[in-house]
Amino acid sequence: MTLVAFDFDGTLSDSEMTVLLGRRYGVADRMEEITERAMNDEIGYAESLRQRAALLEGLPNEDAQAAFDEVRLRPGAADLVRALNEAGVTTAIFTGGFQRGVEAALEREGVTVDAIVSNRLPVADGELTGDVEGPLIEGTKDDALESHAAELDIDMADTVAVGDGANDLPMLEVAGLAVGFDPKPAVAPACDETVTTMAELQDLLEARGVL
Repeated sequence: MTLVAFDFDGTLSDSEMTVLLGRRYGVADRMEEITERAMNDEIGYAESLRQRAALLEGLPNEDAQAAFDEVRLRPGAADLVRALNEAGVTTAIFTGGFQRGVEAALEREGVTVDAIVSNRLPVADGELTGDVEGPLIEGTKDDALESHAAELDIDMADTVAVGDGANDLPMLEVAGLAVGFDPKPAVAPACDETVTTMAELQDLLEARGVL
């Protein structure tokens, strides 16, 4: 296996970016309800993301940045990413979350990945517009994984996908090894393996010869 693609919110991170943003604006509870419905495949991911972004219209950008600065990697995640990088494994993050939060969390831990495919919350006049932009609104993570593997001339059989929610299902279904990180009930059947900690995931990747 030479390409490991991670989901971010709920997988590499136990922060939920939209909820952190929502707390800054008093709409966190409404956002959490939308997120839970999407993760359980009750509503489409694109629609859920647009609904959550719309609740943030008017949030000052400095408050948004403060929320992104609260995003943290899950315990052990930085060690795992570092080990993969040192082993020469290509690492990628495919997330419907937001690039600013991903970058803040990685920078805090002093680690990098080879690619981040994510969405953005546009800013105008110093405030969030309530819109959302990016390749993983309508686009799906299987397309992201397949195109990234093709660019790198990596066979799909030599890919690993790690995720937890319904929007991870497409990449879990096409990856050579599908790993559920404490997956939602609708996601677990698509997983070859499941783990609940980063240490377990590292052990699994070692056992599978990825590390």
